[in-house]
Amino acid sequence: MVDRTVAVLAGGLSHERDVSLRSGRRLSAALKSEGFGIEEWDTDAGLLERLRTQRPDAVVVALHGGEGENGSVQTVLEMLGVPFVGTGSQGCRRAWDKPTAKALLQNAGFVTPGWVVLPHSTFRELGAQAVLDAMVERLGLPLILKPDQGGSALGTQVVREAAELPAAMVGCFAYGDTVLAERFVDGVEVAVTVIEGENGPEALPAVEIVPESGVYDYTARYTAGLTDFFTPARLDDAAAKAVAELAVAVHRVLGLRDISRTDAVVTPDGTVHFLEVNPSPGLTETSTVPMAIEAAGKSLGAVFDELIGRAITR
Repeated sequence: MVDRTVAVLAGGLSHERDVSLRSGRRLSAALKSEGFGIEEWDTDAGLLERLRTQRPDAVVVALHGGEGENGSVQTVLEMLGVPFVGTGSQGCRRAWDKPTAKALLQNAGFVTPGWVVLPHSTFRELGAQAVLDAMVERLGLPLILKPDQGGSALGTQVVREAAELPAAMVGCFAYGDTVLAERFVDGVEVAVTVIEGENGPEALPAVEIVPESGVYDYTARYTAGLTDFFTPARLDDAAAKAVAELAVAVHRVLGLRDISRTDAVVTPDGTVHFLEVNPSPGLTETSTVPMAIEAAGKSLGAVFDELIGRAITR
């Protein structure tokens, strides 16, 4: 691949811009070590012109949140016929909308915590307290609140007492107009990376996540030292097999491509609960995907070298 030119798309205008830039820098360094000619491009008004006049052999989407994960940038790349690493536009849309992903996995026979989805307008029009009371009656406590779309746990909060709900809802609505309220499931939290190879999607060793605060929020994700990671996760053989099977199934059911990361919780009875999936997972110094790749005896650059080659030839 020495003669190949690859454009790494990173940045964008979402709340996750800084994380995306960090992912892009790390990936670019890894690909340069494999001999690629690397262009690092932001997604601004000049992107389409660059894609036309400086057309790379392939693009790697290292965008997080917004247009980078909801299928918009992928649609543009598809329209221009530019090969790219990552999930196509339709799969991105399915994964980006958390309730849609949960419903599809539940319909496929997998376990996911009970949930309700409500827009801000419902609380305004029907009375916030009445709706919150009905939510607690339906799901119980504790709850985890998160925007129905988005990543990096922005706006995500765990609520253990009903009195905490109003403030938590306000914090959640700061990142989106619709909230996903989900029954909080206590157990071993894991992230499972899936990489597509010649024989199809394969799960890498699961990464166990133990945040110091007890909640794997934005700060815990991207501040070194605030979360302990164990790779492979400290699971028995049956649970390890189950989380791997779930991650591969998520990849297939949602129509994802090349690489994905599934987040799940394993309860003490061994039940695996699907939480969400990211089709453009982080690659920062504290992200779980590079940890899983290293635990599998691979390197970040070599993995993406193979994915780029596959993208160019398909």
